[in-house]
Amino acid sequence: MVMALRVVVPPHPLIGHWLGVLRDRHTPAALYATATAELGRWLSYEALRDWLPHRRVDLDTPLAPTQADLVDAAVPLVAIPLLTAGLGLWQGAQAVLPSARVIHLWDQHGEIAGLDSPIDPRAGVLLFCAELGDGDRLIRVLDRLAEQGVSGDRLRVVTALASAPGLQSLGERHGHLTLYTAAIDPDLNALGQIVPGIGPVTERLFAGTVLESVAGPA
Repeated sequence: MVMALRVVVPPHPLIGHWLGVLRDRHTPAALYATATAELGRWLSYEALRDWLPHRRVDLDTPLAPTQADLVDAAVPLVAIPLLTAGLGLWQGAQAVLPSARVIHLWDQHGEIAGLDSPIDPRAGVLLFCAELGDGDRLIRVLDRLAEQGVSGDRLRVVTALASAPGLQSLGERHGHLTLYTAAIDPDLNALGQIVPGIGPVTERLFAGTVLESVAGPA
């Protein structure tokens, strides 16, 4: 049974613009990276709108006492870019979450590594996934996080693009989740690529860069 997976597609013109830049097959790598970072920034802003811990404090302006709502620094925030491609979104999100602790994941002999250390039970966690195709890799990471008690309202996912089949699979496994994305595409092709999609993210994002598979973080 599919639970109430919450998928938010913010109707912001800048989000639509940068998604269009990603979709264009003629977009050069540098601009593709800029568009990815901009989507990371704007989608994170939306994800934090009703989620970022804050508290009301008394303070003095130059003219009079007043109150203000400030981010509660006592509540830790954790950012997890999903493998290499998720770094593109996180690059933009850093402007919104400059003090977040970052957990880097890597591929270790076909398994996702990097989630062995405990996460503070008070922490809010944002997971940055470049795109949601069939959802398999994201689901495996969410399974690992759930084993540490990270699920539900503590966790939000930011992804540039999601496929309808991937959301279906995600909802069946992690229905009590909130996901922010720029758009939902209807199909996957025979290779598991999102159609119409944004192309091969890692290749377009890191064009001209040599990426090596390593057993641990650099």
